[in-house]
Amino acid sequence: PAPSEPPAGGPAAAGAPGEPARRGTPKARAMTRAAARHAAPFLLWIGVMLVGQLMHLTPSTATEEAASVDLLSDAGLYAVRTVLALGALALLRPWRHHPGAFRPAHVLPALAVGAAVFALWALPGAAFWEGLCPWGGGRDLARAAAESEALWSPRATGWPLFAVHLLGSGVAIAFAEEFFWRAYLLRAVRTPDFLDLPVGAFHAPSFLAVSAVFAAEHGALFAPGLLAGLAYGALFLRTRDVWAACLAHAATNLLLGVYVLATGHWEFW
Repeated sequence: PAPSEPPAGGPAAAGAPGEPARRGTPKARAMTRAAARHAAPFLLWIGVMLVGQLMHLTPSTATEEAASVDLLSDAGLYAVRTVLALGALALLRPWRHHPGAFRPAHVLPALAVGAAVFALWALPGAAFWEGLCPWGGGRDLARAAAESEALWSPRATGWPLFAVHLLGSGVAIAFAEEFFWRAYLLRAVRTPDFLDLPVGAFHAPSFLAVSAVFAAEHGALFAPGLLAGLAYGALFLRTRDVWAACLAHAATNLLLGVYVLATGHWEFW
């Protein structure tokens, strides 16, 4: 009889995808469940954000055509997204498909990658990266910093909501993104039976495509987003450890939060 969950390696053990399981078979259903466990926390995070924008739930979502209903503050909605994403991760446990992935030897390399991405992201200054936007233009950085400070600084939100924001950035979205972009999508773009592909199999088109879409998610900060995606992806493939990618991403985001608080570069927050 077919196993209830697909193995983390199978016909595609050599790194090339095999024939996908036929729709409706036990293996196909198991792969669909595995895909949902990897993708749902991140999609929930994005979905709640989009609902907030479309329904004008927070003050920052008001437009000339539609006033905000002010159901929640922006920090309050971020707290809701944080709780929902952490709850989805805890409930779905996508790490069940990566048994034995974590290695203590990967902690230091992961922290080093996370710190390097932070340095690339923040230390050269926002103006440096704005000049590398592929579509030109760029934000008014002083205005972006002032608007973000008014929404996210502890003076505006209070320290409890700021701490939840830091938790959301440093844990909830960092982990949700790595299970989605690296552990799932990096292989799923090649085959729906993504768990059949070995974690460390390098495929240049999918690696570059996923990194580029990850960068596009970061809007005007496309350039550092691309470097971050390449770095986290390379770490994931090199270590074959999704937890290493999660830890690196978390380190970057937590360092960025401390940096923003210490320097006032709220345009990064």
